[in-house]
Amino acid sequence: MITAGIDVGSLSTDAVLLRDGEVLAYSIVNTGAQARAAAERAFEEVLEKAGISLSEVDTVVATGYGRMSVPFADGQVTEISCHGRGSAFLNPEVRTVIDIGGQDSKVIRLDGQGNVIDFLMNDKCAAGTGRFLEVMADRLELSVAGLGNEDLKAERAAEISSMCTVFAESEVISLIARGVPRPEIVRGLHRSIAERTAGMANRLGVMPRVMMTGGVAKNPGVVRALSEKLGAEIVVPPEPQIVGALGAALIARKKRSGKA
Repeated sequence: MITAGIDVGSLSTDAVLLRDGEVLAYSIVNTGAQARAAAERAFEEVLEKAGISLSEVDTVVATGYGRMSVPFADGQVTEISCHGRGSAFLNPEVRTVIDIGGQDSKVIRLDGQGNVIDFLMNDKCAAGTGRFLEVMADRLELSVAGLGNEDLKAERAAEISSMCTVFAESEVISLIARGVPRPEIVRGLHRSIAERTAGMANRLGVMPRVMMTGGVAKNPGVVRALSEKLGAEIVVPPEPQIVGALGAALIARKKRSGKA
C-alpha cells in the first residue's frame, strides 16, 4: 500500500510517499503565489523520484495552511496533528515538538502513542519564524542557509531587544552602523528567537524528549540557542522540513488500513 502526505506551507510545499509504512521518497518545493500549483508540482516531483504513477497511490492527505487547495487529496488534517504523528514515528520517545515554520511557530505535547494532548501556536506575527530569518538574512547580505555558519564565528551575542520583524530590522541596521561584527548580530537574532520560542514552550510545559521540526530546525544556531534556553537536548531529524507531510502520509495510511 502506498500513501502520500502533502504539506502546503507559506514558504515551502512538501510531499512524502510511504510504502507499507516506510518512506519511499519526498520532495520540497517553494510554495510561491499559488498553493494549488505548488502542491501539484511537489506531488509530481515525488512520484517521479519514486518511479510510480498517480494510480498506484491509494490515499492522499493534505495538511498545512493551504491544505484546502489540494484538489487530489482524499482528506485534510491540521498541521498540529501531522507534526505530532510524524515526530512520534521518527522517535517514539518524543513528548514535546517545537515546529518553527515560515510564518508561524508551534509547541506540541504528545502522549506515548503520538497523540496530541495540548499545544500552543503563534500565528499572529512573523517574529521568530522562517520569514523573520529571511528578512534579517537579506539585511545582513547572507543566505538563510548561511546564518548557521555565521553564528559559529561569533564570540558573543549582540543585544536585540525587539522581536517585531520591523523593529528588529531597525535594530540590526543600527548595529551594522555601529560596526558590530555580523556574526554577533546573527547570534543575537538566534537568541531572540530562542527566547520567544522558549517562553511559549515553558508556558505549555516541556517534557523530554524534545524534537524540533520545520525549516528553521536546519539552522544549528537557533537549535543551540533554544536548547540552552530550555536546558534540554533537542533532537533534529535528518530532514526536519518534511515531518508534517510525513505525518499526513501516516494518517492517510491509518485511514486506508486502520493501522497507525
